[in-house]
Amino acid sequence: MSTTNRSIPGPPRFGIAVHALVWLSQSGCVVSSAMMAGQVNSHATFLRRIMVHLVQAGMVEAKEGRDGGYLLRKSPADITLADVYLAVKSECGAEQGAIPDGEEGGCGAAGQQLDSVLESIMGQAEQHTIEYLRQFTVDDVMRQVDFTACKK
Repeated sequence: MSTTNRSIPGPPRFGIAVHALVWLSQSGCVVSSAMMAGQVNSHATFLRRIMVHLVQAGMVEAKEGRDGGYLLRKSPADITLADVYLAVKSECGAEQGAIPDGEEGGCGAAGQQLDSVLESIMGQAEQHTIEYLRQFTVDDVMRQVDFTACKK
């Protein structure tokens, strides 16, 4: 069975962000976005867009210059998966596929009610997800992974 098409449930940015934090924790030093992108199976430009949010959340420090890259600022035991989810959630930006104001179509009030119902359901689902993710830290994830094959 091939693992190249593995799929992590949830937003792709979340999985990549967790991978990056684990990798930074394992390295213990400044890691370039190009090197990290290879480890987390992502394009360096996409990874840098994610890393901006982890820097803004105070989890990671960005070092500029020729020997620049990223360094973990917080202990992996102090970073919950909910922290990571909330940090990269803002990367999604505006609602994709949203209909601009004034262009609702023929259903008007019924369409607005449907939007309201779905917004409530999805908001509750997301809150449950966040509460569940609060139970786990980056350190918890790391303790469940065998890194012996990665060490030289």
